[in-house]
Amino acid sequence: MKKKLLVVAASALVATSAYAQSAFEGFYGQIATGYESNSASNLGNTGTSPGNPNDNWNVSNQQFGGAPLVIGLGYNFSVAPQWLIGIGADYSALSQKSSTFSSTGEGNTLSGQTLEASNRFNIFVTPGYAIDKDKLVYLKAGYSSLTLKNSAPNYYSPSAANIASGDSAGPILNAGSQTSTVGGYVVGLGYKQIITGGIYGFAEGNYMSYSKPSFSSNLGSNGYKISSNPSVNSYQLLVGIGYKF
Repeated sequence: MKKKLLVVAASALVATSAYAQSAFEGFYGQIATGYESNSASNLGNTGTSPGNPNDNWNVSNQQFGGAPLVIGLGYNFSVAPQWLIGIGADYSALSQKSSTFSSTGEGNTLSGQTLEASNRFNIFVTPGYAIDKDKLVYLKAGYSSLTLKNSAPNYYSPSAANIASGDSAGPILNAGSQTSTVGGYVVGLGYKQIITGGIYGFAEGNYMSYSKPSFSSNLGSNGYKISSNPSVNSYQLLVGIGYKF
């Protein structure tokens, strides 16, 4: 009986040790690509000029994206058999730019506006569960920052009524651009599996939401100004490869 108890105890100890020694404990570096989508809403511009202090321009919501390149580093700690807590950071190295879009107001049109998202940086924690020594599922939560560039409209198309009163279409002078770095949060879910040695593959889905940037642009030389405070959120579906040191 004593021998049987010793065998059971030894087996339990070995199993516990195996779980505690997950292949994902320690430092790691990784790189990923896939698909990224950025959504901007509430883009309507409010215009002001000496003759019209409250001119509203309507803009449809914009969605733009492409293939990102995300580089990440981190460290995983074992906190209990089969459970790890990670800390990490990643950076999206490629920018994503929208196609040109227009604003309309009272039959008039401002065209040529664009948005560009770049320099996305995330800092996060990743609670994880080791399915076995070589497989890990994890959650992701933390802080995210993003630089958003707003290129102002560069062409004006007046309504028929304004054309009849002497207005004319043409390029907008001094149409520039502004950038704003905004903060928010990131949440995600992922899976990692060892391929060989310290090399692993992974898949991950992330959602990010940001505070509203504030943009204001002077158009032309007649004192006309437009401003907007869009809402921005993003998601990424990633697949990649990494190395656990």
